[in-house]
Amino acid sequence: MISRIDLRGAAFPEGGIDRDLLPRADFDVEAALEAVRPICEDVRRRGSAAVLDHGERFDGVRPASLRVPAAALESSLADLDPAVRAALEESVRRTRIVHREQRRTDVTTQVVPGGTVTERWVPVERVGLYVPGGLAVYPSSVVMNVVPAQEAGVEGIAVASPPQKAFGGLPHPTILAACALLGVTEVYATGGAQAIAMFAYGTEDCRPVNLVTGPGNIYVAAAKRLLKGRVGIDAEAGPTEIAVLADDSADPAFVAADLISQAEHDPLAAAVLVTTSPELADAVDKQLDVQVAAARHRERITAALSGRQSATVLVDTLDQGLAVVDAYAAEHLEIQTRDAAATAARVRNAGAVFVGPHAPVSLGDYCAGSNHVLPTGGCACHSSGLSVQSFLRGIHVVDYSRDALAEVAAHVVTLANAEDLPAHGEAVRVRFGGGDAA
Repeated sequence: MISRIDLRGAAFPEGGIDRDLLPRADFDVEAALEAVRPICEDVRRRGSAAVLDHGERFDGVRPASLRVPAAALESSLADLDPAVRAALEESVRRTRIVHREQRRTDVTTQVVPGGTVTERWVPVERVGLYVPGGLAVYPSSVVMNVVPAQEAGVEGIAVASPPQKAFGGLPHPTILAACALLGVTEVYATGGAQAIAMFAYGTEDCRPVNLVTGPGNIYVAAAKRLLKGRVGIDAEAGPTEIAVLADDSADPAFVAADLISQAEHDPLAAAVLVTTSPELADAVDKQLDVQVAAARHRERITAALSGRQSATVLVDTLDQGLAVVDAYAAEHLEIQTRDAAATAARVRNAGAVFVGPHAPVSLGDYCAGSNHVLPTGGCACHSSGLSVQSFLRGIHVVDYSRDALAEVAAHVVTLANAEDLPAHGEAVRVRFGGGDAA
């Protein structure tokens, strides 16, 4: 079901792992740009009418209004299964505990007597949070987007999620309930590229935002790329992925279950096992056969596990395994080895690391307190997951007295002249009548 890549012996590239050696889903955002460009331009020109037209075309339903009525939010929360509500409340509580600790404080540094630089951390004014609504329902993504924005102090929070034909053109009621639970009242029944364009350009119903966050399909990612600059984005999230680094101490049933849990998301989801143990690899294969056959979404899971994006990678040593997972830079990385904490401490590239046999990715998806909006497609080598910091901007505030400026004025003039920008130097000299800065 899952292919193998054997990097043992002479097959291991001693000069470093070429990322092209490793499995990865086909996710051509550049090609999707041409599909989303006319949609975004149409939204820019025609506003809400265009958003509704494209929603009807792609989602097969036209909501009565783009903005979800307050009554629908309230009734969705009132009708929510008590067990689901309790689980969401616990997820919110734990996520808030972790993210509250991420809030940065302003720092003032005295550079010289009379000269200070303060770094102020200021939340963006308004954000658009995208919650997918395709093969699954993601109230957890409401939690993961909204909580860090709230903890950052963002004043304007808007959520968009695709309209559902089964619910009269409203987003899924569990998503609406999660919004209501968190006190979010501005929710829009729209998805795809048109939702991102609505946030970026604004319409009659929705004011433009400063930042868009949240996962989505390839068209959402393409719209983010197209509109980046006009609006800030968190990342171009692609299909979900899990990597498991394991040795012969790992339980094959646990490893198989965790690979399946991510494969369940999407036929393009990636599941990668990196191991020093061929015996574990064989045992995991047997467990996959048994567990997939019993899974509700076995067709989707089978497609993901048998796709080019999934594989078992055999290596000789744990050091080689670490080199492979660092090159892969997984969205989710599980460490199931002896002394897993020590191994995890050596990981350089991952969106989130899950340590030991009792920290599965699904814990992080819902109730660990960590954030599950994470970089995909190898972007974890340069990008981080969503956090309070994603919604803050650092602003330097420079405060110098006359004496403090005089102390450094000659250096400013010298550097300005070295860059052939004499007016820069003159802006200092004029404050001293051309004397002290001469």
